[in-house]
Amino acid sequence: MSYPSITLKKGEGRTLKSGGLWVFDNEIAAVSPDVVNGEMVSVLDFDGYPMGVGFYNHHSKITVRMMSRHADTVIDEAFLRRRVEDAWYYRKKTVDTSSCRVIFGEADYLPGLVVDKFSDVLVVQSLALGIDRLKETIVRLLLETLAKDGIHIRGVYERSDAKVRLQEGMEREKGFLSAPFDTKVEIVENGVHYMVDVEDGQKTGFFLDQKYNRLAIQKLCKGAKVLDCFTHTGSFALNAGIAGAESVLGVDASQLAVDQATENAKLNGLENTVRFQCCDVFSLLPELEEKGEKFDVIILDPPAFTKSRSSVKNATKGYREINLRAMKLLKDGGFLATCSCSHFMTYELFTQTIGQAAKNVHKRLRQVEYRTQSPDHPILWAADESYYLKFYIFQVTNQY
Repeated sequence: MSYPSITLKKGEGRTLKSGGLWVFDNEIAAVSPDVVNGEMVSVLDFDGYPMGVGFYNHHSKITVRMMSRHADTVIDEAFLRRRVEDAWYYRKKTVDTSSCRVIFGEADYLPGLVVDKFSDVLVVQSLALGIDRLKETIVRLLLETLAKDGIHIRGVYERSDAKVRLQEGMEREKGFLSAPFDTKVEIVENGVHYMVDVEDGQKTGFFLDQKYNRLAIQKLCKGAKVLDCFTHTGSFALNAGIAGAESVLGVDASQLAVDQATENAKLNGLENTVRFQCCDVFSLLPELEEKGEKFDVIILDPPAFTKSRSSVKNATKGYREINLRAMKLLKDGGFLATCSCSHFMTYELFTQTIGQAAKNVHKRLRQVEYRTQSPDHPILWAADESYYLKFYIFQVTNQY
């Protein structure tokens, strides 16, 4: 089968040639007249050399997202089944699959598509026009693949309500891709029970990428006084509580998140140990310092302070401020778990920013470990956007 083609400008396609999966609008010299948005195209270098097959959308700055680097590939059901089966095989080998990300876009060679499994429910997020046209087939193939392992999925919900769809010329969509079902789903992770709201929770309902980072802080929290900032639905706070913390305060600016976190504490019988407060973290940290509060463990899990290169400078100030304040609130020898989930806040910049914060408050950092996202969010080398989560644990001391 032959597809219409797009041809790159001479000297362009550097991302593609280094192993990436994107072709940008300013890299394209020519487009076949029969190309239709959302349909497959063959990508040719300036001299006609075939580079592979991907789907096209002139509305998007990422004009082509590659599906295969083999020019003769036909993107049919058999091809999609192999992709889905490969994604599931990888999860079975690397993570606890009771709840996990089953498909992670470009890192699973299904660009623009995310599928999360919460117990017996799937949540689908489609962010690109080409994959949107394939999503129902992919979901059906995924259900068939899971069924082969005896896994029954009682419902599928779509959360394609991200603003980025507007940049693809698509409407934001949200709703059932199966018969309606109760969208409040109970999951268990690291021994902690959560109610996940797949209909109205953030993104797909729960942040699975921190699964093993949450587990990593448990051993530090036994008998400790813990502060969990940007707690969302209380996941780090509850891991601290179940590990035997003396007391835990979780803080978030969203009352809805605090209410959900409080319910999750009750679900785990931790309501007397783990409490939550709705307030702005940037305001609270100096208030706690003024009161003379001290903590054994502080966790900083903020939302992405930057979603573009243009706002990195301001984001850096935000990361430096919260880390500086947290270090001042720690007892000598206390532990700081701190992270960034922004792709644009690189490992190097994040590391430098934390170092500057420590220097500013005359603290020494002893690195316990550096971690990144859970393996069900694989980092595909040469696809830089797949590496976004940076997570440090430090012991913070006054010896300077």
